[in-house]
Amino acid sequence: MRILIPGGSGQVGRVLARHLTEAGHQVTVLSRNPSPAPWQTLQWDGITEGPWVSELHRADAVIGLSGRIVNTRYTPKHRKEILDSRILPTQLLGRLIAASPTPPRIWLNASTATVYRDAYDHAQDEFHGELGDRPFERGTREPASLPETYSFSVDVGARWEEALFAETLPNTHRVALRTSLVMSPSPGSVFAVFSRIARLGLGGTQGSGEQHVSWMHELDFVRAINLLLKHPEITEETSGVINLAAPEAPINRRFMRTLRRAWHMPIGLPAPELLMRPALWAIRTEPELVFKSRWVAPALLLKHGFQFRYPDWQSAAKDLAARLQAT
Repeated sequence: MRILIPGGSGQVGRVLARHLTEAGHQVTVLSRNPSPAPWQTLQWDGITEGPWVSELHRADAVIGLSGRIVNTRYTPKHRKEILDSRILPTQLLGRLIAASPTPPRIWLNASTATVYRDAYDHAQDEFHGELGDRPFERGTREPASLPETYSFSVDVGARWEEALFAETLPNTHRVALRTSLVMSPSPGSVFAVFSRIARLGLGGTQGSGEQHVSWMHELDFVRAINLLLKHPEITEETSGVINLAAPEAPINRRFMRTLRRAWHMPIGLPAPELLMRPALWAIRTEPELVFKSRWVAPALLLKHGFQFRYPDWQSAAKDLAARLQAT
């Protein structure tokens, strides 16, 4: 297949491009800052057309991954950047695919598992999951005391998906990828950051420790994408959305304990919420990224017989720690 990956120069994009290239696909990545890679990389700004559009016309599939990192304080400036970097490229792709004489058969586009509510009672799946409250539309699913930033992140995810499905595209099957934390041993990855905390002896319970952590091993992420490239029609029963997460979403206390054991660290200092909030403020990280409970279930993948190579956090953490240590 000829596969176009707009915004594919980030950590998840590099993982996906590498695996798809090794599988024999012809991969082209669109990036604001192209750099040499084993696949073709072209310049784009995510806002305007360019020479890269010819690759869109030739593509069998598009996998949109554009989006500024969210590990930052939600200042007005950063909020605009977070939203625009997701909505504008998605709208651009939609317009160009609608006008293409040879549109791609498949358009998979990133979304976020954070679109679901702050869940402690049960997992959120594609069939019965409840979206969190959006700004100015507060309902009764969440207590009013929850931070307003939770509504912002839900709104970003919802508007991202609205942009994906805005155009009429009769010849292109669209799928919103509600993705949890993709765990990779690559330097600078989410797993590498968590591992550094654990190896410094600071990997204890964060906050109450009762918040769930949804994640997915990079190999299962890529295998799920491969399934969707072959069978995008499986998402028709969920109106084009799918959860990309492992079946197990441990609470933070167990998540960190398992990670410490993978690194053979006997201790991990706990970090109560009252102490963590000033620290997070100092490093300009939004507290929601640590304290919100993300409990997501991959019901659609399981229904269609997807066999996870790493269904539990213990096996995944052990594999990723060994691979990261070997780099």
